[in-house]
Amino acid sequence: MSEAIKIKLPDSSVIEAEKGSTVYDIIGRIGKGLQKAAIAAYINDEPSDLSSIVNEDFSLKVILFDSDAGRDIFRHSASHLMAQAVKRLYPGAKLAVGPAIEKGFYYDFDIEEKLNPEDLEKIETEMGKIVDEDLEITREVMTKEEALKLFSDAGESYKVELINEIDHREVTIYRQGEFMDLCRGPHLMRTSKIKACKLLSIAGAYWRGDEKNRMLQRIYGTAFQDKKELSEYLEMLEEAKKRDHRKLGRELELFSFDNEVGAGLPLWHPNGAVLRFIIDKFTTTEHLKRGYKLFTVPHIAKSDLYKTSGHLDFYSENMYSPIEIDGQDYILKPMNCPSQIKIFTSSIRSYRDLPFRGFEMGTVYRYERSGVLHGLTRVRGFTQDDAHIFCTEEQIEEEVIEVLDFTMYMLSTFGFRDKNIYLSTRPEKSVGSDRNWEVATGTLKNSLEKLGMDYKIDSGEGVFYGPKIDIKINDAIGREWQCSTIQVDFNLPERFDITYIGSDGQKHRPIMIHRALLGSLERFIGVLIEHYGGKFPLWLAPVQAIIMNVSEEQSEFVENLRKELLKEELRIETDTRNESVSYKIRDAIDKKVPYIGVIGNKEIQNGDISVRRRGENRSMVMKLSEFIELIKNETDKKTDHA
Repeated sequence: MSEAIKIKLPDSSVIEAEKGSTVYDIIGRIGKGLQKAAIAAYINDEPSDLSSIVNEDFSLKVILFDSDAGRDIFRHSASHLMAQAVKRLYPGAKLAVGPAIEKGFYYDFDIEEKLNPEDLEKIETEMGKIVDEDLEITREVMTKEEALKLFSDAGESYKVELINEIDHREVTIYRQGEFMDLCRGPHLMRTSKIKACKLLSIAGAYWRGDEKNRMLQRIYGTAFQDKKELSEYLEMLEEAKKRDHRKLGRELELFSFDNEVGAGLPLWHPNGAVLRFIIDKFTTTEHLKRGYKLFTVPHIAKSDLYKTSGHLDFYSENMYSPIEIDGQDYILKPMNCPSQIKIFTSSIRSYRDLPFRGFEMGTVYRYERSGVLHGLTRVRGFTQDDAHIFCTEEQIEEEVIEVLDFTMYMLSTFGFRDKNIYLSTRPEKSVGSDRNWEVATGTLKNSLEKLGMDYKIDSGEGVFYGPKIDIKINDAIGREWQCSTIQVDFNLPERFDITYIGSDGQKHRPIMIHRALLGSLERFIGVLIEHYGGKFPLWLAPVQAIIMNVSEEQSEFVENLRKELLKEELRIETDTRNESVSYKIRDAIDKKVPYIGVIGNKEIQNGDISVRRRGENRSMVMKLSEFIELIKNETDKKTDHA
């Protein structure tokens, strides 16, 4: 080998290759199987194309599809594939942006023709042709001026706008056949790598998310390395459609939205309101058991409060415009913490009062663009199981460990066994000293490790005032949802000049821990609906049983029985309509109630009830007293069986 370069591998071993080799060829020297599976590679920790040529020593880490980076690169290449197909079929289409997203990708197009689902099939067919053409995907570096001329000549006005905003003198573009796109990359080496791709839907999307801009057409799709994975994912999507909380919310009469009330503001129907009450009562009771004190604060506050807290400086884009009252500006609260702080500071606190744990089911209001609103999972007004713990620096770790233990108990009780934990570190836009950030981050890390919890670092995703632990839950069909959060805050105690009297008789600064175990109650209920497919376990079911009569003779008895069962705090409905029992049973099954009770003359004579459990075709006859005991016991155990 005339001129060799050294390549350090992840296991610290070193191999040599000829200067001027491609990354792809170097990976081939490690193993042909690895070479075939490679998506891209990290060269000195920078993601790079496999076609990159190297001329000096470097560290190498291969990017595979089973990593977040690998899936993103693969799916971003699929978005280019789709864009090329669209440009072939609709030559006048203008390209906007086409990123990879979780589980897939999208691309926004400015097309005169209104696309419909049938057009997706045509685009998919054209994509298949491009895959068969096995086009090489190449990267080019050029000056901004060259790129501006290139895309301006091509009529790609959106790309021209993006290029004008780039600070660097040089930009990169990627080509495959006649297609080109402005892109940082990296990408796959050839179009033939994308063999399992499916276009899913079309939606409208304003350019740059601004309602003042032109409405574009967004095509969503997904891509996998093989057709088996794609098939499994599409099956999951079909199951997700059946579980869609917006659909089930209507069918089960849980909630609705109304344009006259306003987008993103849910209206809770009786069944949904009962579900909220059950969760609220359970959650509040569990907090009281653990020594939390209950808070309730107003829904508005003077804007000066949020100036002191820093929200006006760091969070204003998510806040609503001030309301003038008596010549002063008030704001719908985006957070509960500033007002809760005022409860803590309303009295002189001693070190003996710490840790001081305050809890509230507090409603907040945050501005979300209409395009991102989505049922209960993205709303403009929501309630959090919000708590703030005031403690000493020495108490942080113990409190975080207690909160983590409490979180796991709560999530498991609601039926969520699989969880992913992330430690989010300091973002670019932040406040506070390096020392405080290091202490806070280290404490969260130590707490997780003491409990033996596996976690991932989510770099730069902390909040502006401190690092946090995020706990994401996996539902019954494997989807991940953001849920619990625990945040350490040195900032607000400084901003609000919060103090306590220490054992030395002097004033000291406490630390704040912000935490929400379920997070947004609206979002959590949306996830619960989809997790259980509307078939709530008995303890959560808004209606635990529907009792029906066989004929008109039993109507009065059934209605009187309901009144008695309501006194026992059972959630019972009746169906005494003049319909056949089989019809009423089918209707009750559609409502997904856990138990169906049928009463005829024989049951009245014997003090019995014929009971059918959800999901079973047979009925069992039991004494009414046994039925009551059955529901009570199952409710008290809080089993998550749906």
